[in-house]
Amino acid sequence: MKRTVIIDYDMGNLFSVKQACDNAGMETIVSKKSSDILNCDGLILPGVGSFHEAMNQLEKYELIEALRKVVNQNIPLLGICLGMQLLFTKSEEFENTNGLNFIDGEVLKFPSHHQKSVTKIPQINWNTISIKPNDLLNGIKQNEYMYFVHSYYVKNNEQETIITTTDYAGVTYCSGVKKNNITAFQFHPEKSADQGLKIYNNFKKKVYGS
Repeated sequence: MKRTVIIDYDMGNLFSVKQACDNAGMETIVSKKSSDILNCDGLILPGVGSFHEAMNQLEKYELIEALRKVVNQNIPLLGICLGMQLLFTKSEEFENTNGLNFIDGEVLKFPSHHQKSVTKIPQINWNTISIKPNDLLNGIKQNEYMYFVHSYYVKNNEQETIITTTDYAGVTYCSGVKKNNITAFQFHPEKSADQGLKIYNNFKKKVYGS
């Protein structure tokens, strides 16, 4: 059976992601070993916390080069929340930090004021996604609600790769991206009830081919 690796770099909500994968019927392991990543059939990069610390952790466990090889080998990769942000060029969080640069763009902080009102940062709530048709979004309705927890958003310079957008703090931002074998979402599909779990089922089809 094909195997999906959930990357453990000490900054992911691994339990809920593993449960969602189990629910979809995927064979998964949680690992921080580059050898496991290099031999996977599908890869999931979750993440919660700061961009700068996450990149340090990926470097600490020598996972950056393994991630690059997986992307170059066209193996399906799913990024979640901070895991999506790390795929981009850089982030302004705390200090300017370079990301994996698989997609051209930068991670910016939501403005704290909009139209003379104070915006609650971080965004911790259900919010809608405007959808561009994509195989990982099969079965999900336009303007469906998904669960978000984040203070920073992605400014994606590769407009053609955007598959979902969301509005918050006066900003319409990229909340989902698809580029070649990479698909990633700012929201947490594993915390987004049945609609979010459809993404894991669709990812399984991409990995297993059925």
